[in-house]
Amino acid sequence: MDAVVGAVTNVNDVYWYGVIVLLVGLGLYFTVRSRFVQIRLVPDMLRSLTERAETLPDGTKGISAFRAFSISAGSRVGTGNIVGVGLAISVGGPGAVFWMWAMAIIGAASAFVESTLAQLYKVPDRDGFRGGPAYYMQYGLGRRWMGAIFAVVIALTYSFVFNTVQTNSIVDAASTSIGFEGNGPAAVVGVVVAGLTAAVIFGGVRRISGVTRIVVPLVAGAYIILGLVVVLLNLGEVPRMFSLIVENAFGVREVVSGGFAAAFIQGVRRGLFSNEAGMGSAPNAGATAAVSHPVKQGLVQSLGVYFDTLLVCSMTAFVILLSEPEYGTAAGASLTQNALAAELGGWTVHFLAIAIFFLAFTSVIGNYYYGESNIEFLSTSQRVLQGFRALVVLCVFAGAIGSLSLVWELADLFMGVMATINLIALLPLSGVAFALFAHYSRQRSRGIDPVFHRSDLPEIRGVQVWDEPQGARELG
Repeated sequence: MDAVVGAVTNVNDVYWYGVIVLLVGLGLYFTVRSRFVQIRLVPDMLRSLTERAETLPDGTKGISAFRAFSISAGSRVGTGNIVGVGLAISVGGPGAVFWMWAMAIIGAASAFVESTLAQLYKVPDRDGFRGGPAYYMQYGLGRRWMGAIFAVVIALTYSFVFNTVQTNSIVDAASTSIGFEGNGPAAVVGVVVAGLTAAVIFGGVRRISGVTRIVVPLVAGAYIILGLVVVLLNLGEVPRMFSLIVENAFGVREVVSGGFAAAFIQGVRRGLFSNEAGMGSAPNAGATAAVSHPVKQGLVQSLGVYFDTLLVCSMTAFVILLSEPEYGTAAGASLTQNALAAELGGWTVHFLAIAIFFLAFTSVIGNYYYGESNIEFLSTSQRVLQGFRALVVLCVFAGAIGSLSLVWELADLFMGVMATINLIALLPLSGVAFALFAHYSRQRSRGIDPVFHRSDLPEIRGVQVWDEPQGARELG
């Protein structure tokens, strides 16, 4: 097993330099070209998040921007925020937090572009709409073969590999809370999570969004409150903590071996695993929303990056760093649990185990939906879909008894491949996203609520919906 982990780690150490160049380079390009859309339009993000869903052609209400946001948040806000941040800090040092923040701000521009495109090139589905990178690769680039490759990779990455990470993290947190060892109790946890997963994923996207829109805000909110309490109790130490983060980020103060390089690589990897900006996952959720303009959902998904990294991940980082952690141990959930216990008492170990369970579970079903959307891109057969669901449930169980090091290294490898394919597609299609952004901005400057109809930009080919003009509405 150690040899396999070592081999995958060696591949990641080389391959990820190329992924980082793509992520940072395109993120900066989108930022400059949009004139910092991810910063300038934060008020529009909040406004779009609260809009009611548009009515579908059959007269039913579509999925709202908030429900689509909840699906992506359900996938984003999970073990990456607690376990992933703990791993980043223990291996990369406090400076990894700085690079997670930097990648979130840069990546929010990529999130805007990819989710705007996913909205534009979405297709009708039994629950409303579906879409994502595979669909904009086919209809926007005219390369179905590329979309098919991406669909296979994302299905493997999210529904199989990432879901093993989620259940593995649940077991890690539960073992710290309850104190069990061995595969027996872990297998019991795996059976429970797999059973709950089956109950939800066989119910479709509406059941998925119905679960995540309730669970994610409640659990994440409670976790953020605990983090704020820890910060307030250690207010005098906060300036020193920020100083340590910045100094370690640039190698001025070395805390772990590797210095700047370790902090940078871990920050980017764990940041991407957590917020998924530019990776091509969140657009699958963003495409489900029934909104009046594609740009609105692009803005909502940018906000999701901030919510995930600048808020939830930061709380984890503050809790850990204010507890004087031990570095170089490659600890995950246990590092955060022990840090909370040191500040607020032993009961928080159990609270965090419960929080990780719920957040990881919503990530599992959000991850599943990303796979489902892409399986349906490859095949409309119900037998294929049911078989896929069964394999997902099996992988959820398998993650409970897997190796922590191996599942995280595999997650990094698959995540890097998926991001590479998506970013290569985004570059030639970004002009379409910015044409939509200009269309949106012209309406906003006139004081009207932006609405898009595909005849507004007839030069854009391959659009499958957006037929009926709905009229511009005056802003209140």
